[in-house]
Amino acid sequence: MLRLGEVAGKVVQRPIISLLRERNTRTGFFEEPEFRAVVNYLPEDLRALFEVAYLTGWRVKSELLTRQWAHVDFRNGWLRLEPGETKNDEGRMFPLTPILRAVLERQRERTEAFQRSTGEIYPAVFHREGRPIKSFRRAWLTACRRAGLTERIPRDFRRTAVRNLERAGVPRSTAMKMVGHKTETIYRRYAIADEGMLRAGGVKLEALHQADQPGERTVIPISEAPKRA
Repeated sequence: MLRLGEVAGKVVQRPIISLLRERNTRTGFFEEPEFRAVVNYLPEDLRALFEVAYLTGWRVKSELLTRQWAHVDFRNGWLRLEPGETKNDEGRMFPLTPILRAVLERQRERTEAFQRSTGEIYPAVFHREGRPIKSFRRAWLTACRRAGLTERIPRDFRRTAVRNLERAGVPRSTAMKMVGHKTETIYRRYAIADEGMLRAGGVKLEALHQADQPGERTVIPISEAPKRA
């Protein structure tokens, strides 16, 4: 509004507005056993959805539930988001890793079985027996409670994917494109360093210090040193 006022000549001098410090560092992620525990308690029609969320870090409602089979390129090995479909309006592609491909192939077989039984075509990748998935909150809360992880939310999969990419040593510029973070500032909010990563860092640092330590040296008196020819 201030900018529009300046353009219209109604604001002569822009006032100084002090911004509050953001405290929005993200917390919470899934270890593999925790993720499996929750998925095992989910209904079958939600398992593939959250397995893909865990692997890709894509937003569940706006980016995964909107995927149709036209966006899954099994031949070339990509899961796609078209330009304009994402929060930052940029397209995105995620490689079909063997695990991700296996999840989507099982979901494709499940979809084809429903199509044969009903004679209808289901274009959506994730569905409830052909019907759109509009809400999963109750099923999610129940699964988390039964797994003993009552504080977890679907957004934690996004944080988990970022951390796993960091663990795998994927270059940050590549990881940002895979998950869909436009700026490094936003990406860093999700790049949580867990205890395992910190311990590994400590081991690497200790190895460096050990390499820098001088070895034991044997001092030989000059009188006993061998004379050069």
